[in-house]
Amino acid sequence: MEYLISERNLAHNTQRSYRDAIRLLLAFAAAQTRKRPDELLVPDIDADLLRAFLRHIEEKRKCSVSSRNQRPAAIHALAGFIAERRPEYLDWCAKLRTVKAKRSAPSPVCYLEKPEIDALLDAPSSLTKLGSRDRAILLFLYNSGARANEVARLCIDDLSLHTGGVGTWSSVRLTGKGGKVRICPLWTSTTAAVSSIVTGRTVTERVFLNRRSEPLTRSGIHEIVTRYARAAMDRVPGMAQKRIGPHTIRHTTATHLLRAGVDINTIRAWLGHVSINTTNIYAETDLEMKARALDLCAMKSKRSPKRWRDNPDLMSFLAQL
Repeated sequence: MEYLISERNLAHNTQRSYRDAIRLLLAFAAAQTRKRPDELLVPDIDADLLRAFLRHIEEKRKCSVSSRNQRPAAIHALAGFIAERRPEYLDWCAKLRTVKAKRSAPSPVCYLEKPEIDALLDAPSSLTKLGSRDRAILLFLYNSGARANEVARLCIDDLSLHTGGVGTWSSVRLTGKGGKVRICPLWTSTTAAVSSIVTGRTVTERVFLNRRSEPLTRSGIHEIVTRYARAAMDRVPGMAQKRIGPHTIRHTTATHLLRAGVDINTIRAWLGHVSINTTNIYAETDLEMKARALDLCAMKSKRSPKRWRDNPDLMSFLAQL
C-alpha cells in the first residue's frame, strides 16, 4: 500500500505482479507449514522454502522459466521491506536473497515480415465503426511501437494531429514504464485513421473505446490483435507459425526501422528503452540483415585457369605458322 507505490514508484502492472507472487508464496508456505496464512511468521519463509516454491511453480503449475524467474524479484522486495523496518531480520533477508533466478536461454524475438504486417493491417473492415477503430489501433501500434498498456491509457490530449501543411508532423506523447515520456511522429495514414475516431470528443477522454464507449483495456487490445491475426492467416499461412500479440507488432516496428537504416540509438528512444542493450536484440535477431552482412564478406569463387591446349583458336593459329 505504501512501499511499492510511494518509495519504489513501481508501475501498476509491476505492483500487481508482485501482489500475485506474494499471494502464491503465502498459499504455498501455509500448505507446507500447515498453518493458516495469517499465522505465518517471518522465519517460516526461509531460503529452502523459497526454492521449493520455485520448483512448485515450474513443475506443478507448468510455468515457463521466465515466468518462474519473475517471482524471486517480488519476494526479494518483500524481504528488503521487512529487513529495513526490522533490522533483526537482516540475516534472514540476506539468506533469502541468495536464491537467484534460474538461467535460461533467451527465446528468439518474434516479428512480422512486411507482407504479414500488411495482411494484418488490411484485415479490419473500414466500412464499420468498430472496423475503423480496430484498423486505427493496429496502425497506431505499428507506427508508434507502443506497448498495449500505453495504447490503452492514451488520451486525446496526448495527440497532436495535423492533417495538412508542408513540414508539419503529427505526433503522439506516450508515457511508458516508470513514467518516462517520449514523443513519436505519426504517418499521414495513422493521423487520418485516428482523427476519424476522436473528432468531436473531449480531450480528457481515452482515444480507444469499446462498443459501450468505455476505455479499452490492455486485454481488450490484445484480443483485437489476436482476432485479426487469425483472419490474416488466411492470406499469409506462414503467420500461423507465430504467436502474434501487441508486443509482436512492437518487435516488428523495431525490426523494420532497423532494416530501413535507422540507427540503434534512435530506435531505443522510439521504443522507450532505458538501456540500449535491450534494443540490441533486434540487431541480433534480424535474419535479413545478417544475410546482407554475409554477402558483403562472402568469398568470391575463383575461376579455374584455362590451359592453352583448351583454346582451339590458338591451336589453329599455331598450325598455320
